[in-house]
Amino acid sequence: MRERVPDDVVEDILAHLPVKSLTRFRCVSKSWNSIITDTTFINKHLKLNLNQSESSMSTNTHSGYLLYTTEDKDSSSSSKELCTVVCNNDRTLTQVSRFEIPSFFEKYRIVGFCNGLFCLASYEKELCHIIYLWNPSIRMCKKLVATRFNRKHNERAAIGFAYDSLNNNFKILRIVCNAMFNESEADAEIYTLSPDSWRKVVVSMESLRGYEPNIGTICDVWGPFKFYNGALHALAFTVGYSFILSFDISYESFHEIMMPRNHLDEVSINFTELAVYKGLTADFVFAHDHGNERGGRILCHIWVMEKYGVAKSWTRKFVIPMEWVWIGHFFGCTNNGELLIKNATGLVSIDPESQNQNILALEDANWVAFLANSMESLVLLDGDSEKESEEEKKNSNVCSMDDLGSASGSGGGLGSGSSGDGDSRATS
Repeated sequence: MRERVPDDVVEDILAHLPVKSLTRFRCVSKSWNSIITDTTFINKHLKLNLNQSESSMSTNTHSGYLLYTTEDKDSSSSSKELCTVVCNNDRTLTQVSRFEIPSFFEKYRIVGFCNGLFCLASYEKELCHIIYLWNPSIRMCKKLVATRFNRKHNERAAIGFAYDSLNNNFKILRIVCNAMFNESEADAEIYTLSPDSWRKVVVSMESLRGYEPNIGTICDVWGPFKFYNGALHALAFTVGYSFILSFDISYESFHEIMMPRNHLDEVSINFTELAVYKGLTADFVFAHDHGNERGGRILCHIWVMEKYGVAKSWTRKFVIPMEWVWIGHFFGCTNNGELLIKNATGLVSIDPESQNQNILALEDANWVAFLANSMESLVLLDGDSEKESEEEKKNSNVCSMDDLGSASGSGGGLGSGSSGDGDSRATS
């Protein structure tokens, strides 16, 4: 008679396996399913993956990953897909994964992602208070219902999504303003995945500064927030004043970061956007090129904050002439500082130092993001545990994409995501 392997040994072995294998191994036995869907195990698996991801960055044989969404024109339903490619050092791209985006998310956009989890929100007024967390690797999503503030004028919600490594939790920051109306303070609230709850927080110029209350109220915040240095960042505005609003994700405190002095003087702005340039805070100002407007050109002014939080350290590093770029077609920077832009040529990367443009072989990409390392996780799987009673399942906001697809009548839900085999795999 063979000796039974202790549960703690089984758990330790399973914790080192990839997500794709673990979702299959749930069918092995009830005890394995119980282990894999347990919250403690999911957190353990996440931490191991994070540690492995960080340690592998120093030995990577590639320069990072690109996430992008696209429409599958070969499909009769023109289904949208979320794809991941690895950027090889020879500038070729290798596909790592491809997931069908459920038609249920047609009116939603990705506003943040981290550790295999995506946050989706809608611009539409009737849906702006509903947010989804989506884990394509395990075909699960979670519906979150935020506060409806019912403001008189047009509401603008800025959303930030990040993982709080200090407290081992996923968090969402949501700020709602009366765009261009200086009548009341912005409303802010925070969602934490554990314990699955929303709570209100105070954000105002007085709370940020402790003085100069007459500068006005925050009337607009340009989301989605960007996460770096342990904080979420977005451009914020009062009447006649702009600054960077930062939110420390662990200590849940707001801070004001001043913009470069007079950096928009004598510049005819098309749009401006925050991004990270080689690990530093940067403001990318896309302005009209008055000397070459007929040629469809634009100038990109790159301002970099050399020392985080120190206003005097802002420096204009580059002014780059380039083809016209529309709002929403600048997707940030790669780790080596190349700009990711969609222009008349297609999706390109531009080196600000040499100003060389490299065409990226991604067709019809309508949203793009760069990440240094890619990983999958089991987060949200505990919401589908067989330990739940039928009544608990009925009241749960967590569901599989198969259930969502059948409930909405779309017939597809999330298609089977293929994680590329062999060396091109995202993570293990």
